Amino acid sequence: MITHWHHEAPQTPFYAVIFISQKSSDLEGYSETDDLMMKMAAEQEGFLGYSSKGDGQEGIFISYWQDEASIDGWRHNAKHRVAKTSGAQRWYAYYHSMICKVENSRIHGEWLAGL
Repeated sequence: MITHWHHEAPQTPFYAVIFISQKSSDLEGYSETDDLMMKMAAEQEGFLGYSSKGDGQEGIFISYWQDEASIDGWRHNAKHRVAKTSGAQRWYAYYHSMICKVENSRIHGEWLAGL
């Protein structure tokens, strides 16, 4: 898993939205919607970055946010709400979403690709 910061690693505290999922067999429109949601989230006020790891069927996606108000703004975005409904009805067989406050964060070294 690698983290992509929108600008640079933020100072704590900040928030993480953890999304663990398993996709269903009906993925029509998923890829296009996922790409659009990533673009829109990056433009959302308070978006800090994300971490992602998956195999195409199961995955974990963590988005990082400045504060709870930023998360709430994204939660209530009209296009995001439509995408979430499609996800629950079609694209995901299972998901678990959690919001966490990050009170301490340390980065050591450089990510080594391919390990």
